[in-house]
Amino acid sequence: MVDRYFKISERGSTLPREIRGGFATFFAMAYIIVLNPIILGSAKDMYGHQLDNGQLVTATCVTAAFTTLLMGVIGNVPIALAAGLGVNSVVALQLAPRMSWPDAMGMVVLAGLVVMLLVATGLRERVMNAVPFGLRKAISIGIGLFIMLIGLVDSGFVTRIPDAAHTTVPLQLGSDGHLHGWPVLVFILGTLLTLALIVRKVPGAILISIVAMTALALIINAVTTVPSWGLTTPEWPGNPVATPDFGLIGEVSLFGGFGKVGVLTGILFVFTVLLSCFFDAMGTIMGVSDEAKLTNAQGEMPGINKVLFVDGLAVAAGGASSSSATTAFVESTAGVGEGARTGFANLVTGGLFTVALFLTPIATMVPSQAATPALLAVGFLILAGSVKDIDWADYTIAMPAFITMVMMPFTYSITNGIGMGFITFVLLRLAAGRGREVPVPMYVVSAVFAFYYLMPALGLV
Repeated sequence: MVDRYFKISERGSTLPREIRGGFATFFAMAYIIVLNPIILGSAKDMYGHQLDNGQLVTATCVTAAFTTLLMGVIGNVPIALAAGLGVNSVVALQLAPRMSWPDAMGMVVLAGLVVMLLVATGLRERVMNAVPFGLRKAISIGIGLFIMLIGLVDSGFVTRIPDAAHTTVPLQLGSDGHLHGWPVLVFILGTLLTLALIVRKVPGAILISIVAMTALALIINAVTTVPSWGLTTPEWPGNPVATPDFGLIGEVSLFGGFGKVGVLTGILFVFTVLLSCFFDAMGTIMGVSDEAKLTNAQGEMPGINKVLFVDGLAVAAGGASSSSATTAFVESTAGVGEGARTGFANLVTGGLFTVALFLTPIATMVPSQAATPALLAVGFLILAGSVKDIDWADYTIAMPAFITMVMMPFTYSITNGIGMGFITFVLLRLAAGRGREVPVPMYVVSAVFAFYYLMPALGLV
């Protein structure tokens, strides 16, 4: 019955692969349990109020568990969801300082309702289907490069050079131009182990590497002094059980923010959240589904409307729980790389987020240096599987594809990569006298992106 419902055999998968994939995805994105409360909890609203860290951890886990399970049961795709990075910064740094926290979260709920409306009217699917095949592949590749950079940065293998260094070079190797320290060694060994296991075609390669490197990190941290592991220290907790605090659930004011900032500014705030959620999720869904071989010959995914609707519902659910907008996570590719092809993997990932409600100390014990090698390996697999499908001889598609794939990692944003690629595609097709070949939705979306990029210059934000 389970096999038939989730189409596990039909998609060429097995139950053990789905379970391993669910575990791999959870460990690759478990950092959000710690990071989202840090981002939201460090900001103050216009009244000087800060959100409680313990309540934020609970809200983050509850929403991730609920929406991931929902995506698995309804959408039947191995795409996990949690509080979106980037959107939570918009909420914390742009919305909250000009209104109360319930007002800011109300804006997020409204953005989610608009997304669901777009899905119900078929407009969201129409936009996705209007994207040319070459750009679809470029989005997948860009996501692959993006998650590789995320892995390198989160592991400490690559770090940002502080502005105080007065250099035009933004990134460097290690913390000072050199590799040193136990955490980086764990990451290097994890990467080599992951790649070696993949080359040997060992089942569970990614998960084996994560578990092995976590065990090694625990031993290293116990026998030696490590100045910093970054966000997560691999240390067995004295008390592994934590009591969830649901105090933030439902603390939302849908329209209170408009009274604080005015109708026009309020609409622009909702639009900003909407645009980021819409296209971040679009890129992730397209990239993950393509990697999981869930798309047809035209690059379209059957049953996409169910997936898009759950994603819109997730945005609203994130606002309703005060954990910020919830969206599809690109780290789901870690589970796909492990063999996940169906929503059953989401049942595992969502179940682990549910367990994390009570075992947060254990869930947050896996250091990023043990989990991020999976992102490098999966990034390579995405790149290798998609780059050959782009028509590099047609510059009107090759150049926008190039812009799309490089701007995602270089601007640290999936949305920016998509927006700049779309605008470039439309302009080049017009310049080549091939404007009639551009689908109407591409013109509309490119105009929206152009307006979005011009908003600061127009004094609208």
